[in-house]
Amino acid sequence: MSTAAATPVRTGQVLADLLPASRVRDVALVLGGAALTGLAAQISVPVPGSPVPVTGQTFAALLVGTSLGAGRGFLSLALYALAGLAGMPWFAGASSGVAPSFGYILGMILAATVVGALARRGADRSVWRMAGTMLVGEAIIYAVGVPYLALARDMSATAAIAVGLTPFLIGDALKAALAMGALPSAWKFANKR
Repeated sequence: MSTAAATPVRTGQVLADLLPASRVRDVALVLGGAALTGLAAQISVPVPGSPVPVTGQTFAALLVGTSLGAGRGFLSLALYALAGLAGMPWFAGASSGVAPSFGYILGMILAATVVGALARRGADRSVWRMAGTMLVGEAIIYAVGVPYLALARDMSATAAIAVGLTPFLIGDALKAALAMGALPSAWKFANKR
């Protein structure tokens, strides 16, 4: 009969750290994070009047960052972006290459890194801290994506906000609500093992 207790989950860990450590694990997580983002991007609904569709890609990018941590989250989203630039048809609507919405993908790389660093500090452990983490991540994506859209389409800042930010706020609130429930619940489950 074993008397060894389960290793307690500590701040400084992200969900991926609960798996046995190895380079193979890290490579698989990075590849899996990129693939998850590519799959989620295929959930794509056009927004009338906007060159940017509503996708599952932002949710996946933030989920990858918080679950894998800053380093692996960055690598996953950078791999996703580079593969899409190289012709892999896994951007929204099975597209690839540079488009007016590419700034959002660049923002996702930065956002995954930041939310991953916040998660390592325990920001994914409670509903309200997760809400703040998601808001920070979404703000970063828009802070890069909207100006890029304005430059790519030669739009004013007001016009870019009208077609590249405003139509997405309700959907982003729903995505944040999903993450607010999912990640803290995953930690509760992990702590009970």
